[in-house]
Amino acid sequence: MRLNIAYRAKIVIFTAMQLPEITVIISTYNQPMWLQKVLCGYENQTVDHFEIIIADDGSTEETKIMINEFSKTSRLQIEHVWHQDLGFRKTAILNKAIPLANSDYLLFTDGDCIPRNDFVETHLKLRKTGWFLSGGYFKLPKDISEEITKDHIVSQRCFDVDWLLSKGLPSSFKLNKLTSKGFKERFLNFITPTKATWDGMNVSGWKKDVLLVNGFDERMQYGGEDREIGERLFNLGIKAKQIRYSAICLHLYHERGYVAPEMITKNRAIRKVTKREKAIRTPFGIEKD
Repeated sequence: MRLNIAYRAKIVIFTAMQLPEITVIISTYNQPMWLQKVLCGYENQTVDHFEIIIADDGSTEETKIMINEFSKTSRLQIEHVWHQDLGFRKTAILNKAIPLANSDYLLFTDGDCIPRNDFVETHLKLRKTGWFLSGGYFKLPKDISEEITKDHIVSQRCFDVDWLLSKGLPSSFKLNKLTSKGFKERFLNFITPTKATWDGMNVSGWKKDVLLVNGFDERMQYGGEDREIGERLFNLGIKAKQIRYSAICLHLYHERGYVAPEMITKNRAIRKVTKREKAIRTPFGIEKD
């Protein structure tokens, strides 16, 4: 039987001496198998001074059970924040998660994005006052997504181009995301035609800046719902740094049957007003006006 109230489950409670340098906020909805692979990716990071908050947009008990079981043997510090499934309300659950962060820097991602082992370290290393970081992702087809195991994540084989090609992945320029280091990485970040935007799969910024704009606009539904907060941050004077060839995650396959044209139309109208009025603080955010 599902609870019809929001809940939060704290797996590890920080003391004053254990405050993390960064909080990873992972949004999820009914993808426990994918989420388990993602959490495995965070178990194998090159740094460990971070916490995880799972922002759950109304998943069934299966996700809660997986998180509880995973946490029994994991060194990760995980908090699970959930609310009732009343349709797509990702922005609302993210707004519940943000104030719970114990660090002053936030990294937002999704529960179907496996982080490379330097993912958190890269965001920490490149953070800068007055900026947010816009990272990239590498999409995988369904068959390869399903084939990835814990061993592939621990060994980082799932990020190896030769392994992916051997599994039938077509060769493309996008493979540079997985192979670029040093000068090549910086050069591709510089020349990419993709603008640095707030993309919820891989983006980080300062908690104080997110709070100044009052978090996410909860009127936003699927389709650009992440971009709008970034546009208000731009209006605040915050700049964006492109790191799509530096901070890498594998985007596991999922269906998109929940996308509705009216959602996208509504979101575009909200974003148009944000840009036209140079809005900074939404009245439909963490604090309700």
